[in-house]
Amino acid sequence: MTLHIETPVFVADPDYSRSALPILLKMDAFQPSGSFKLRGLGLRCERDFAAGIRRFICASGGNAGFAAAYAARELGASMSIVVPESTSPEARDAIRRLGARLDVAGNSFDDAHAHARMLARGDGDASLLHPFDDPVLWEGHATLIDEVVARGHDFDCVILGVGGGGLMAGVAEGLDRHGLAHIPIIAVETFGADSLALSIEAGHVQTLPAITSIATSLGARAVAEHAFELTTKRPIIPLRVTDRDAVKACLRFADAFRVLVEPACGAALAALDVHPDIFRPFKRPLVEICGGIGVSLDRLTNWRIGP
Repeated sequence: MTLHIETPVFVADPDYSRSALPILLKMDAFQPSGSFKLRGLGLRCERDFAAGIRRFICASGGNAGFAAAYAARELGASMSIVVPESTSPEARDAIRRLGARLDVAGNSFDDAHAHARMLARGDGDASLLHPFDDPVLWEGHATLIDEVVARGHDFDCVILGVGGGGLMAGVAEGLDRHGLAHIPIIAVETFGADSLALSIEAGHVQTLPAITSIATSLGARAVAEHAFELTTKRPIIPLRVTDRDAVKACLRFADAFRVLVEPACGAALAALDVHPDIFRPFKRPLVEICGGIGVSLDRLTNWRIGP
């Protein structure tokens, strides 16, 4: 028994995007936490709880915090979440409603994580959870590939959004489990939250001075070292899209499938329209619909009509 659920795979017809390809959509927006984050954080909390841990601390831009708070509630443990000021009031309220203590610290995830480490130093019995840089999380996220393969779906690339790189690391592990390491991962970021692409260009991990994209769920100023190392060992194609591209893709997805997703997820969908030439070698892409709680119709509309 796991805290996450098996999510369905939808199929978008070739006319859905400029790529003119049938697209598999792994619908992790349907997780109880609203995002894929429950796969990894749920596994970490389950294992720590089984080892006797009853208190957890986690920094997050929103989605990881909500997933961690959900996991703690289901297990009967306590959870302290630290978010940066960029986390929306709606996301903060959602986390509190799950019974977690919530602190706000700094302007970025890095600031929030520093505060979470301070809290953990003051509570030696608590487990400090990292929202993306943890092998147990990657193991949990890999289950999304397990499910797609178990259902017999054929795919020849995986498209996903990249923030800190935990999802990408998990997908890579899932592909390895099934002898599919040759399948390329299309790693999509928005301009202003593009630490992976900048790191690949520089040849080493780069730290952004600030996150300037509205896709705050991609808002790690630097990707995990492991995520960067993966780009040197396997086929990973970095792409960038604009915030406007990502929001447009969110609205189109909502119209087509009646599901709201964050711009961080919209970025992956937008890649098929913004970079159709990249997908010419492929016949059946798989898109991870990572979801996200920091979205509403009002917010999408405001983002669309904004500057």
